[in-house]
Amino acid sequence: MDESSPANMDMKKRRDPGVNRTLLVFNCHEPWIHKLGALGYALDIIVGLKGKYNQGWDYRMRPLPAHARLISLPEALQSPTEYYCIITHNTTDLLDVRFRPEPRLLVLHHTLEGRLREEHSNIDPEKMKDMLHGYMELVGGHVVATSMFKGESWGFTDDIVHFGIDVNGYLPYDGHETTGLRICNFISSRRQILLWDLHEQAFAGLPITLVGHNPDLPGVEAARDWDHLKRILQAHRFYIHTADPMLEAGHNMATAEAMAAGLPVLGNRHPTSPIRHGISGFLSDDPRKLRQYAQMLLEDRELARLMGQRARKTVEERFSLTRFKHAFLRSIE
Repeated sequence: MDESSPANMDMKKRRDPGVNRTLLVFNCHEPWIHKLGALGYALDIIVGLKGKYNQGWDYRMRPLPAHARLISLPEALQSPTEYYCIITHNTTDLLDVRFRPEPRLLVLHHTLEGRLREEHSNIDPEKMKDMLHGYMELVGGHVVATSMFKGESWGFTDDIVHFGIDVNGYLPYDGHETTGLRICNFISSRRQILLWDLHEQAFAGLPITLVGHNPDLPGVEAARDWDHLKRILQAHRFYIHTADPMLEAGHNMATAEAMAAGLPVLGNRHPTSPIRHGISGFLSDDPRKLRQYAQMLLEDRELARLMGQRARKTVEERFSLTRFKHAFLRSIE
């Protein structure tokens, strides 16, 4: 029996007295959507959306959240369910549900500048910002940003909800592989956002594993599933995150998850980086220094373990799943 089929999920909802509200959620990024399972609500997740490389749910990234079912956009628009809130991620999502009566929430996952750069758009950023503010005021929607950095980019800073991570959900750090790690999708189209030139200059020739959906990069593949990704994190020595401070935040969910798994992080200096230089990782804009730091950690597993412990502690303090749950529930109330 398919436990994730709509009929079976509906039966589960009816059997569970604690699930008495349903959220309608557009699928955007499975790792973030999976966090919504912590809210305790039923979830109708819209898949099959245009422009997404995977038309269903990408089980390589995460399992389906608890009390969730997958539905199509036409099914969502015709659903008799009175949704407690509709969670969207861009203006296309908002327009798709414009005829549904429920409250809607827009979650900002990217900076405005990074979004326009990735889409190769010539739209004036200020015009784009004004358009979004006007539309949200018109429909009476609420906006949440996943970091202050991203909220400031769009001009929405009233409600900031950082993603949440349960550090106990990861395997104990081992770091036995004398190899660094970086997890990211679509590298080729995001080179400037990711400061990929710096990455290549710093780590060329060193043992670095790339993980993610990058069909144009030979030998680079996504993890097979969530458990496989946890084993990858457990085995590697350190993690890498570089990002243009004008276009992207100094950390993303993959970085925080690597920290939760006990990996120290190497990256460029960024005003929003959660890394304390020399404590939980190393930061530099000089590729030669980054290379030296990488070599140091490759040669000293115990140093990597100690720094990784500090990185894990940072996640416990700044990105707890409990804090995310309470903050996001306030956003949709």
